[in-house]
Amino acid sequence: MSETAEKATLAVGGKQLDMPIKKGTIGPDVMDISSLYAQAKMFTFDPGFTSTASCESKITYIDGDEGVLLYRGYPIEQLAEHGDFIETCYLLLYGNLPNLAERKEFEDAITHHTMIHEQMSRFFSGFRRDAHPMAVMVGTVGALSAFYHDSTDINDPRQREIASRRMIAKLPTIAAMTYKYSIGQPFVYPRNDLSYASNFLHMCFAVPCEPYKVNPVLARAMDRIFTLHADHEQNASTSTVRLAGSSGANPFACIAAGIACLWGPAHGGANEAALEMLAEIGHVDNIPKYIAKAKDKNDPFRLMGFGHRVYKNYDPRAKIMQKTAHEVLQELGIKDDPLLDVAVELEQIALKDEYFVERKLYPNIDFYSGITLRALGFPTSMFTVLFALARTVGWIAQWREMIEDPNQRIGRPRQLYTGATQRDYMPMSRRGK
Repeated sequence: MSETAEKATLAVGGKQLDMPIKKGTIGPDVMDISSLYAQAKMFTFDPGFTSTASCESKITYIDGDEGVLLYRGYPIEQLAEHGDFIETCYLLLYGNLPNLAERKEFEDAITHHTMIHEQMSRFFSGFRRDAHPMAVMVGTVGALSAFYHDSTDINDPRQREIASRRMIAKLPTIAAMTYKYSIGQPFVYPRNDLSYASNFLHMCFAVPCEPYKVNPVLARAMDRIFTLHADHEQNASTSTVRLAGSSGANPFACIAAGIACLWGPAHGGANEAALEMLAEIGHVDNIPKYIAKAKDKNDPFRLMGFGHRVYKNYDPRAKIMQKTAHEVLQELGIKDDPLLDVAVELEQIALKDEYFVERKLYPNIDFYSGITLRALGFPTSMFTVLFALARTVGWIAQWREMIEDPNQRIGRPRQLYTGATQRDYMPMSRRGK
């Protein structure tokens, strides 16, 4: 980020304040208000930080108006179509796509560190069988810091590297164990002869009593889902990871904090909500009734999976996810899936109906990912776990960037206080009965 000669002039309390204008490589310029309080004894008010750049980053760029998502400059469509998740992980962590030797070294390192400490397998028995998988994920990922003391010193670049690779390698194992525990099946250990996505599917769906062969079409779909969810700029969970990391917390605790934030239905639970909505509609014949309900401001019904806080155009990930959903259903022989029929019809309405077009309520990635994950065999309670697994690499990349930033400071948002002014303590005897 470079400072321009241009300044923004603010008139405050009879004084003229000059605020530097800083320019990124692409995207809107920003006004640097870091000296505002020192000069004017005043803060800005921005609930949700929707107009505030909390950091400088080189990792992910989104243009919501144009429907653009770039990882380190590469369009998400190209990465999902031509690359794979391991390559995307390397890109997010190190800034460039790997060459052949770099790819082999990185993939080997991830593949050979997928096992977790054996004592952790007994950690799961402390949870109730009916515990939500995300509750188990928060606890077990946070517990990694109790097992891997040799990679918690954030000031040691080598330890940061080890912790980063450990989490990318071990999160699929933890997620699969979480699923197996929830359905009462024995844990399946990782296999070094399988790819990242294939290994995850094997750990989730293999059983000891019979061989399980991973379907390459389904593995490719799983890999694509991971790639599409790998990072998404300064969203709520990423900002949580950065904020936790700014205090100097160990990386495992920071990722656990991100998982906890992702658990919120307004963030990571959106694809689950979209699937539940499609199930409620049930059949294409019921769509007109539900469209009318969605347009009625007095009706509590809302169409889930439409629109996005950032994208004011078509979510570029949704196009890839739509294609992936069709490939999975075709491979599994699901030709007449009522939920997909409803989804396709709703999409066409959203792209043509004046009500949706004016409000730019285009289908987002959650609209199709829920159907795809259901077809792969996952229950809705696992959807956010899969989101967390995919997003881990993005969180780690953002955390590392923050730690290595020489201008990094502990996060400390300010507030507009609207409570009581100062008042004196009153003894109980004078407070009345």
